[in-house]
Amino acid sequence: MRDEEDPPQKSDFVPKRKSKSSIWDYFGYKKEDVDQNEVLCMECHKVVATKHGNTTNLSDHLKRHHKALYDEYKAKSGCQPKQTNICDAFASVTPYQKGSQRQKEITDAITFHIAKDMLPLNTVAKEGFKKMIRTLDRRYVIPSRTYFSQVAIKELYEKCKSKIEAELSHVEYYATTTDLWSSRTTEPYMSLTVHFITEDFELKSRCLQTAFFPESHTAENIAEALREAVSAWGLDETRQVCITTDNAANMVKAADLNKWTRLQCFGHRLHLAIENAVKKDGRIDRAIGVCKKLVSHFSHSWKASDALAKVQKELSLPSHCLISECQTRWGSRQMMISRILEQQQALTQVLSADKKLRHLIPTWQDIDVLESVSKSLGPMLDFTDALSGDEYVSVSFVKPVLQLFNTSLLEMREEDTDLTKNIKKKMLDYLNEKYEDDDTQKLLDMASFLDPRFKMDFISADKKTQVKATVASQMMECQEKSSCSTDVEPNVTSATQAKKAKKSLGSFFKQRETEAKGDSSLTLKDALEAELNTYLLTPPIDKEEDPLAWWKVHKLSFPHLARLARKYLCIPATSSPSERLFSTSGNIVTCQRTCLKPAKVDRLVFLAKNLE
Repeated sequence: MRDEEDPPQKSDFVPKRKSKSSIWDYFGYKKEDVDQNEVLCMECHKVVATKHGNTTNLSDHLKRHHKALYDEYKAKSGCQPKQTNICDAFASVTPYQKGSQRQKEITDAITFHIAKDMLPLNTVAKEGFKKMIRTLDRRYVIPSRTYFSQVAIKELYEKCKSKIEAELSHVEYYATTTDLWSSRTTEPYMSLTVHFITEDFELKSRCLQTAFFPESHTAENIAEALREAVSAWGLDETRQVCITTDNAANMVKAADLNKWTRLQCFGHRLHLAIENAVKKDGRIDRAIGVCKKLVSHFSHSWKASDALAKVQKELSLPSHCLISECQTRWGSRQMMISRILEQQQALTQVLSADKKLRHLIPTWQDIDVLESVSKSLGPMLDFTDALSGDEYVSVSFVKPVLQLFNTSLLEMREEDTDLTKNIKKKMLDYLNEKYEDDDTQKLLDMASFLDPRFKMDFISADKKTQVKATVASQMMECQEKSSCSTDVEPNVTSATQAKKAKKSLGSFFKQRETEAKGDSSLTLKDALEAELNTYLLTPPIDKEEDPLAWWKVHKLSFPHLARLARKYLCIPATSSPSERLFSTSGNIVTCQRTCLKPAKVDRLVFLAKNLE
């Protein structure tokens, strides 16, 4: 028999009858207390006053006297209220039905997010993404990755494609750009973009394809592929004004085979002009080599970079890093040279502190060469980027820019060094030679003439009469095409014939005017000539204003010229829009997504560029 002085054990207590709370794992009653009136703590054996069914005093007792047991109790109970609110209870047990509107809306939004932001499809299977979706809407059940890959993306592509096909069906004139590219997996692709101006004078660009092109890159194969791509989208080749490409021989020949008017990419041509001006010059090669070694050293040594940053602060120089050169971007070489010249003093001070690195310090001859090159190329750094946009008119700027090169930026000056003069001369000779082609000049003259900022300002005096005659001729052609397409008598039903309205007084004049159109050709010619002369007499707008905004306001005053403006001002001056497709493709075909099939790459690039 147990000694009465020994403390009671847990087995000596009985739990509360019909209790569900886990708090009663720590409290109980003596076996003799049949009515269960006196609650005892099983740990300290103290009596805890509590009302019938109320456990607040019990948890407070654990919290004050038995912290470890209190934490155990809280963890066991989960700190969750027994009764949830109506919204939480409904959300936790009733997911959206698969065909419900809300389920479809969220799924479509996720699909748009994946396609537009170029995310991998396995995003929907990641825990972080799932938790975010559950937090936003607990009733939504996210579909599997396979669903998005095989169903959702395909449906979004078909929807976007149908929208663009409908948009292109109303296009009167259009221009295109194209280029070739190889992915990370060395798979060859050919891009095609279309550019056009709507009736409301909005310039739009649409990505049509980034198609797998495994055939040999001959001019014949490229020409056939381009024709098939244009035909697949229901575009009439006769309505294509121009195709802008780089200067690769196969691209040039492909345009000739298709008998398409071609405009050479201004950015590519300027790059070649600069390469031609600086090549085969030992002084420039040496100076550029020194720059590359400097950039390489400071890019691969964090100690050198840290020392350069400290010296920059001491000398109050901008805290700029050195810039590496990209072989396919001439502007990167110019930026590298400019940055070296800007940080020359800081670079010299850092390199002088280490005998092993002093050979990297540019000599005064190198600095003279770099300054001469920078003076020649620096002013043109912004032109390539400015003419590479596809959201504003650019083709009409080509001729003004070429004249600006000849009369100002590349003009010989007395203070120029012999090297600077030589670079300027080579660049001017190259550009003037490449742009003296008659077809190119006619295209650029028309674009410049139809831009209300320039008109005849940059057209040579001996060509003004010819350009004006060409514009008048094309205005007449547009009018004739419009007459042929609209000269169809409306069908008159018998019910309409039976209900003949009483003629008004104005109808007699209208009938007289119709009868007087026997000699309409002369009247039309005079009207077109008057429209052309009035356009030339209107003052040019400011060079920074939007020409399309001007045409939107004046299209009713100059209806025939407005059609020509939509025809020529949609041409891009560079092939950058197609090159941007390859940048987008590079963000899609990443190192983690190299197994994407070409058809899916085409679809994802299409969506990333065209979704709005």
